[in-house]
Amino acid sequence: MLAQYVYQSTSGLFRIIRHGHRWRALLDEVELGRFDEPDAAATALRDSFNAARVPHRLDRWRYLPATALGHLAPPHPTAMARLAAA
Repeated sequence: MLAQYVYQSTSGLFRIIRHGHRWRALLDEVELGRFDEPDAAATALRDSFNAARVPHRLDRWRYLPATALGHLAPPHPTAMARLAAA
C-alpha cells in the first residue's frame, strides 16, 4: 500500500496518495489532481469541496504509512543473486 492521507466525509472518501515524488488527490476513485506537496493537495480539495468540510491541515487527516505488499513472498536468494549480477 502506498503512503496516503485519508478523510471520510458525507461527500465520500477523500485521499491524498503518494505517487512517486508527487501526490494524487482523489475523491472515492476519481483523481482530482496531482501536486508536489500533500499540503497543496489538501488545500485544493478544501477549496473545491467547501460543503464537505475537508480539513486544511494534514494533522487532521488520518495518515496511513506505506507498507510492503503482503501478498508477495520474499525474494528467493537465487533471484537476488541474478539481479545483482545483471
